[in-house]
Amino acid sequence: MSSPDEKKVGVLGVPLGYAAGQTGSELGVEAIRLARTHGNRLIDNIASLGYQVSDYGNSTIIKPDVEADHNANPKYLDEIQASCANIATDVKRILADGGLPVILGGDHSIAIGSVAGVASHFRDQGEEIGLIWFDAHADINTPETSHSGNIHGMPLATILGRGNEKLVGLEGFSPKIKVEHCAHVGARDLDDGERQLIRELGLRDNFFTMSDVDKRGMLACVNDAIDIASKASGGFAVTFDVDMIDPRFAPGSGTLVRGGATYREAHLGLEVIAERGGMRSFEIVEVNPMLDQSNITVELACELILSVLGKTIL
Repeated sequence: MSSPDEKKVGVLGVPLGYAAGQTGSELGVEAIRLARTHGNRLIDNIASLGYQVSDYGNSTIIKPDVEADHNANPKYLDEIQASCANIATDVKRILADGGLPVILGGDHSIAIGSVAGVASHFRDQGEEIGLIWFDAHADINTPETSHSGNIHGMPLATILGRGNEKLVGLEGFSPKIKVEHCAHVGARDLDDGERQLIRELGLRDNFFTMSDVDKRGMLACVNDAIDIASKASGGFAVTFDVDMIDPRFAPGSGTLVRGGATYREAHLGLEVIAERGGMRSFEIVEVNPMLDQSNITVELACELILSVLGKTIL
């Protein structure tokens, strides 16, 4: 199995927030970059774990057309498609340089581009990748099932080959991830159309909802998710929406749902991924500093990045 040099990290910012239906998550990029945890900023904290760290700056994000039809479904399609193409290119550059992409969002629509970039890189080497998706929501709507038209609710469907062709066809192939290599952890707020598509795709057993976490524990659920994603020959991408965490611990996000993971459960899930290996990229999204309280969500995002990169308590 080919893989990036696990001691090189490339940090990429993706300040795209307009796919969420409200502003603020685009500010998460610099908030995470500049926040001080353990007395240091993110880049220095990653370096303290033994990584060679390069900051690749921010992907070029196309500004939304303010004259656009706000009743369109999906909204801002052309701008998001072009932005995601840029994201994919930037992620491929980090991987080509031998680095592990650490991607700072931004809303969850950016996963359309980031996962496309990782999948394309490994596809060129004759390999497939898996995916672990942490989120309170399924994010598996399509334009036909979405009530809002906001693309941040559609990225997983797009990655699996369902949805608007402009997005599905990014990088010239689809699906980016096979259903049997995709796992989802933390869901507790699903639309009816999403439930139907999950069953239609045969994904139910790959979804570890908060009910499953309650019954079986985060450790067992994430281990099973890793087993699923690791069936892909090239390793797996990880994308983490902070609304997977209970609002008590992560209030700074736009679509909060009670009953989420605790502070320690979130860390545990990512610590297990670090221990078992196989991760080819990590992305954290939907941090909205405008909604945060005393910067606790921003700081938690920084801490979670360190956990998935191997930081331990002792």
